[in-house]
Amino acid sequence: MKFRRGILTVLVALLSAGVVFAQPGGRRGAGGFAMGQRGMAPVRPAPEPRARQQEHLGRWFEKNGNLPLAEQQKALEKEPGFKDLPPETQQRLRNQITQLNQMTPDQRRRTLEDTEAMERLTPAQRQQFAGAMQSYGTLPKDRRKAVAKAFRNLREMPPQQREATMNSDRFRNQFSDQERGTLSSLLTLQPYIPSMRSPDPGK
Repeated sequence: MKFRRGILTVLVALLSAGVVFAQPGGRRGAGGFAMGQRGMAPVRPAPEPRARQQEHLGRWFEKNGNLPLAEQQKALEKEPGFKDLPPETQQRLRNQITQLNQMTPDQRRRTLEDTEAMERLTPAQRQQFAGAMQSYGTLPKDRRKAVAKAFRNLREMPPQQREATMNSDRFRNQFSDQERGTLSSLLTLQPYIPSMRSPDPGK
């Protein structure tokens, strides 16, 4: 399946990476992640463009954001390749546009900044992010809170202190291999994603 280097490529790539927009009015995710992550069925990944010429979500919304939601949905559905996607993927793409419309201007700005950053990640980095968030999502609620708190603390440390902390016996006894792997992946990616650099305003 081939897609034009446009917004559909971007949205499907974000879904493939496990990115789901935060619910309007809700708090940012644990650890300061502005984008939520839910259990999702596999999505056919969009092919990576050979050049950085695809239309970014922010630019697409600048052109279409003043249209009524129904017209925005029609514009999305006219994107080449949309009708070839599984029905559940089509609906999730519609939901992305709906959620953007329901956000306040500030929420929308932050979300578009985050998606812009995700678009710049390499395929390997997006896969790493998806794996980390999927692993995080399988943890019990109390462990997710513990991992989120550890993430917030570790990201403020200088690299050497962070490494020493994560390799300490105390830390290894406190967190499982899965949890340490999730933290390591997210800490590697956090410089590239605005919401993972900024303190969680809900904390």
